[in-house]
Amino acid sequence: MHTVKPPPAGTPLQRSVAACLASILEIDPAEVPLPEERHPQPWTVWTQWLLQRGLGLVPVAEPETFNWPGPWLAVLAAGDDATVGAVAFGSPPGLAWKPLDGPETFDAVRSGYVIAPADVMLWKPAGGPAPRRTGQIDAIAIAPEAEAPMVRIDAAVARARRGLEGDRYFHQRGTFSNPNGVGYDLTLIEAEVLDTLALPTGRLAPEQPRRNLVTRGIDLNALVGRQFTIGDVRCIGQRLCEPCAHLERLTANEGRPGTLRALVHKGGLRADVLTDGEIRVGDAIAAG
Repeated sequence: MHTVKPPPAGTPLQRSVAACLASILEIDPAEVPLPEERHPQPWTVWTQWLLQRGLGLVPVAEPETFNWPGPWLAVLAAGDDATVGAVAFGSPPGLAWKPLDGPETFDAVRSGYVIAPADVMLWKPAGGPAPRRTGQIDAIAIAPEAEAPMVRIDAAVARARRGLEGDRYFHQRGTFSNPNGVGYDLTLIEAEVLDTLALPTGRLAPEQPRRNLVTRGIDLNALVGRQFTIGDVRCIGQRLCEPCAHLERLTANEGRPGTLRALVHKGGLRADVLTDGEIRVGDAIAAG
C-alpha cells in the first residue's frame, strides 16, 4: 500500500480523503486539491479534479460487504457527526490504511467509493510471455478451523467437491465456506510470488499465506476456467484467490501494511477438486 503524509491543514475529512486519494492513485498528496475548510461541497472539488484525469468516484451501494481485490475509499464515522476517510481493501473487506490513525475500525464505515475510469474499454491488458503450463507442488498446508494456524504436511487426501481431508474447508468450517458456492475446495499460490514478497517482518513461510498448496513453475492465473491435474487428481480453476483483510491483519506489523497490495492478482487460485486421490509434495501439476 502506497502511504503518504496527510496535508497539515484542513478538516479531518478533507485531510484524510486527500491522503487516501493520493495513496490510491500513487501520487504526491500535493497534487490532490484540498477544499477550503468551510467549503459547502468538498466532494465536488475532488470529483471534478478526478474528471480531469478521466476518472470518477463510483458510490458503493453496500460498503459493509463490498468484496473488491483493490483499494477503495471508505468514509468512517468518527464521533460527534464527524467523518474521516480511509483506504479499504480485500475480499472480504477491511481497512488497509487510515491516514489519521484514529481508533475507527471497519465497523464504522458509512459509505464508500471506487475510483474508476470513465471508459473501461480504453484499458487494454499488457502483453506478456506465454503462460507456464507445468510445475510441481512445493508445499501442502491445512488448518482444522477458521483462523487456526496452518500446518505443513507431506501428503493429503483430496476428495471430489470437498477438498483436502483435515482442512477447515473440507468440513465447511472455513472463514469463507459456502455450501452453495464454488472454488472453496482448494487454494494454491505460486512459490515464485512468495520468493519475491518483501514484508516488514521478513519473508513468508510457505504456510503463512494460508493457501493449501504452494506450486512452483506453473502459471496459476492461466488456470482460471480450466481443468488441470495434480498427480492423478483432476481439478478445475474457478477464480483468482485475491488477498483478504484477514491475511492483511496477520501480516501487518506495527502499523506497517501487510500483504494486500503485493498480492493483488498474485494471490493464487481458488479451485475445486473433481476426482478423489492423494496429493503429495513433489507431485507434478499441469494444465490439461
